[in-house]
Amino acid sequence: MNQQRSSRDASDVGDGLADSLLRVGGLQERGELRRDVPTGWFHCAELLEHPELFTEWRERLEKWLLHNHGAAPERTAASYVISWYLHVPAYVGALLLHHERRVPSLKPEQLAFGLGDDRPHPEGMAVLGDSFYCLPTDPGSARPEATVVADERALAGVLRAQFVAHATRFVRAYAPSSRLGRRMLWAAATDALDNSLWWAGRQGGTPDAEGAGVADAALVLDDRYRPLTSASTLRMAVGAEGHRAWERRRESCCFSYLLPGEAECAECPRVCSR
Repeated sequence: MNQQRSSRDASDVGDGLADSLLRVGGLQERGELRRDVPTGWFHCAELLEHPELFTEWRERLEKWLLHNHGAAPERTAASYVISWYLHVPAYVGALLLHHERRVPSLKPEQLAFGLGDDRPHPEGMAVLGDSFYCLPTDPGSARPEATVVADERALAGVLRAQFVAHATRFVRAYAPSSRLGRRMLWAAATDALDNSLWWAGRQGGTPDAEGAGVADAALVLDDRYRPLTSASTLRMAVGAEGHRAWERRRESCCFSYLLPGEAECAECPRVCSR
């Protein structure tokens, strides 16, 4: 990188956020990241401004649960919507941090998503803004949309702060329509961020890639940052046959055990030692 390159030169050669989305989107199996908002997709800001849309989403989910499981417990549906919504800003931020060492704006006004035709969970996501945070060595650091931060620790702090700001608006909008408490909502937010950072690495399909995702989670969640409920809970576990694998303890319960024939997840906080 030429440190003397001007912002005009940077615009000429590209490498803005749109370039990052193309590169990262090409790495995903279903092309989750895009710039446009197809018909029927949700703008995050629209959902938060009109919380009754969450009720419509839950009703659609309850029909899916009834069809597939024969029951649709209220807490299960409410928990699924919480996790699925918070996955959007967490996953977008985690992917771009992991692959590009960039953090886009995670404001609700800058994100949108579409639900699957069958299972009503986010299958596609759109990043609508052009601004991003990056490191001094980033090839797009001279662009006018770029905000340069000192190092990776500072970049991790930006991601964490942006996600918490988005999650704060979500908790404020969703809590009144849910019987689940605010502590549960923030536990789910913690899970979404920690798991997305891990998952961005796991999708690489190699132990090294997964390890890099674990390292990202340790960088972003090196401690408990209130109102998040814990630092990263990722840890190396050794199975009965000596097989070593990463696992994490969930902070929140998905209430899947309320479905017929289901039990608590192995990593559920109801049964997992802290």
